[in-house]
Amino acid sequence: MGAFAALASVMRRWAFGLAAAVALGGCDRAPDEPAVQASPALWAVYAPGANDDAQTPDAWLFGTIHALPPGVAWRTPRLDTAIRHAGVLAVEVAGLDDDGDAIAATFRRMAQDRPPAAPLVRRADPDLRDELALLLARSNISAPGDGMETWAAALMLARLAQEGDPALGVDRALIEAFDARLILELEGAQTQFAVFDALPEQEQRDLLNAVIVEASEPAGLAGRLGDAWMQGDTEQIEMLSRRGMLADPELREALLDRRNRAWAAAIVRLIEDRRRPLVAVGAGHMIGSAGLPALLIRQGYRVRRVQ
Repeated sequence: MGAFAALASVMRRWAFGLAAAVALGGCDRAPDEPAVQASPALWAVYAPGANDDAQTPDAWLFGTIHALPPGVAWRTPRLDTAIRHAGVLAVEVAGLDDDGDAIAATFRRMAQDRPPAAPLVRRADPDLRDELALLLARSNISAPGDGMETWAAALMLARLAQEGDPALGVDRALIEAFDARLILELEGAQTQFAVFDALPEQEQRDLLNAVIVEASEPAGLAGRLGDAWMQGDTEQIEMLSRRGMLADPELREALLDRRNRAWAAAIVRLIEDRRRPLVAVGAGHMIGSAGLPALLIRQGYRVRRVQ
């Protein structure tokens, strides 16, 4: 399969949630195994001055996972209540199915607007080039990133190595659950790609190296993150998400913290407009002192974990 044909196929199936930045996969399961009951983390948000815990929250925050194995039951009663009462659903990228071709075209355009200075293998660290060759061979695609900018090649390799099925991703299921109700984008695919496209070349190469390392681990980081997500173990998610590419301060600021600040401002506007949003974004955006719950607390909102 040619590089662009493979890319179009991948992009149509990829729930664009910056999976390469906060990838949360899951361990493969046999289709006849019983369903796994998950208890992912959910937070209720109350506007400043609200003091009645029994009232309907002004917003909810739900950390999602962008790919799942079959047979995971993650719709808890508390989450179903939030879905029923929310006025709008706010996600990273809407139209994951309807706009797949347009998203793929946007990716191709942005991935090639600056011709790379070297073949992909020469952009990886010398001690990682053998692992890169193995990853490419496992994917049955020969050097897909030679004509792409480094960030784009890294994203494509991350998707090829991802565990779980993006068609079973939580983002997609929530969008379907809202049906005819309003769905808002906090970012959109082009803006997400622009985050990567704006990285200096050295940071793009750091991203590529981190993807190679994570994809080459015998027990994948994504699988461990997926287990923590299903258990609602935010401490474990925070610990694991500080490894790999997000251990790089510049990458963490660009791919996570800066975006969280922009999203927190958008969430505040939705609450002030009484839109009662259910905000569903990658679980990595919810954890730590720079996560969305912490940012809203610092702005005077009361945020509590829904057990």
